[in-house]
Formats: sequence, structure tokens, C-alpha cells
Amino acid sequence: MRIVFAGTPEFAVACLRAAVQATEVVAVYTQPDRPAGRGRVLTPSPVKREALQRGIPVVQPNTLKTNVSRAALRALQPDLMVVVAYGLLLPPKILDIPQYGCWNVHASLLPRWRGAAPIQRAIEAGDRETGVCLMQMDQGLDTGPVLLRRAIPIAPNMTAGSLHDALANLGAQVLADGLKLQRLGVRPQPVPQPDVGVTYAQKLEKSEALLDWSRPAAQLANKVRAFQPVPVAEAVLAGERIRIHAAIALPLAHDAAPGTVLDAGREGITIACGEAALRIRTVQRPGGKVITAADYLNARRDWIPNA
Repeated sequence: MRIVFAGTPEFAVACLRAAVQATEVVAVYTQPDRPAGRGRVLTPSPVKREALQRGIPVVQPNTLKTNVSRAALRALQPDLMVVVAYGLLLPPKILDIPQYGCWNVHASLLPRWRGAAPIQRAIEAGDRETGVCLMQMDQGLDTGPVLLRRAIPIAPNMTAGSLHDALANLGAQVLADGLKLQRLGVRPQPVPQPDVGVTYAQKLEKSEALLDWSRPAAQLANKVRAFQPVPVAEAVLAGERIRIHAAIALPLAHDAAPGTVLDAGREGITIACGEAALRIRTVQRPGGKVITAADYLNARRDWIPNA
């Protein structure tokens, strides 16, 4: 089969490798180079770097809505287009070009968590499992029938970063399984998504990062994990807005006002929440490095917590 692969971030790299091993990838579509770093230097996407290392032609259109874009894809004569976190909308006329249409690898158990941030939203919601779906794309947002799916548990200590890596590898396995079946002429059976259980994973916004102490501690602990490694949860402590990199919920009964420091020591800084308490373990001061809460306390001897 002639495959066109479309993807951009690190999450898609494992799937590109799986596609290369399973069949012929004739071109890779990825987002245009973007400014990155302090110098704002134009930087290629992780998928572009992988493709160039393998000698695969790279295409970086700003849009796929033009006649030129459609003609360029049609000239590649693809049997199938595989899309993994590409970041550009595929119009209906693009979906119709490959002989077998377009497949998408999505990091959730559809129809739960359609949309941009399924990994983070699953952790934030306290889901106990998630997974990967190989989906036949249609005109909707992650609404197409599911070809293959595989689930994994979400461990209590998993962050969005560690779950991202696990699902990237799982996605590559699911894609490899689908391509193997397709090559053998046993096309995976498309299963329509149910109407029940649909949720949408909105993109994470920086404005969501600030912790609200009136919320239950378990919800805040989930948010800290979901926002790690980016954009990182934040809180105001001792008059200073700091980033919270690790925290756990404690089933601690109290009658203190939310935001009150209940304890501060080597184990961390314990804050009263609307329900139970949150123990902050690692933090980052503005412009500083990630440090333990104990080191933070040593650096803030001017602040005496209400412990």
C-alpha cells in the first residue's frame, strides 16, 4: 500500500515508525516550521525530523482547502492516509482522495474525550482507564466509526507526560495491527460510535492553571497531574504565585477555610481545600528551578506558615 502520513508532535512519531515498518510511506504531511525557544528560531516538528532522517518527502501546507493542495495529494496516488495529531482540518474532498479513505489514531476511548486534549482531560476528570482508537475519519470532530481500540489503566501517579508516552506506544501498536489486517485484505470492521457517553476534550488554557482551593483536594491533585509537564498548575503561596509540579490529596478532615496552610515541613506543604487537603511536594518559583517543598520552605524563611 501507498501511505501518506500526516502528523506533527512527538505523539505521532511512534505511529510514523510503525507505518514505515508496515508499508510504503510515500510522503509525510506536517505543520509548517514554527518559532521556538528564546531565540524564536524556526523549528521543524518532531514528525518532520523523523521523516527527513528516513528520507521521506515532507509536505507542509498551511491549509488543505485549496485546489492546489488537493491536486498535490491526488498526485501521490495514496491508498490510505494515516492522520495522527496533525493539527490541520481535513476537508471532505481530501478525505475522499485515498482509495481506503483516512484513518486517525486518537488517544481516548471514543466517544469519550473527542477533541484536542484527551490525555489531559482524562486525568483531570479522574478516569481510571483510557486508551487508543483507530478510527475511520469522517467530516465530524472525531466522530467516525472505530476500527480497532485498546484500553489501558490510568495509574494514580500518572501525569499527562507519562500517559502521553504510554499512549503513543499503544497507538503505534494499534496502527500496526490495522495496517497488517489491511495488507492481508481483512479490513478492520468499522463500528459506529454510540450516541451515549460523548464528551469533548477542550484544549488546555493557561487561564485554567490556577488552583481553586474551594474545590475538593482530589480534583486539584488530578489537575496537577493533568497539567504536568505543561502548562503546569499554579497557586498563590505566601503572596507568591508559584508552579505546582507534584501534589497528592490527603483524606484529612478539617474546619479551616480553603487555602489555609495546615502543615508545612519535610513532607510538603498541606493546604486546606473545600474537601480534604492537598499536600504540595514539588514547586517552582518564578524564574527558578523545580525544587521540593522542603527546599522552598528553607528559601522562604521570611514566611512562617500558619501550621
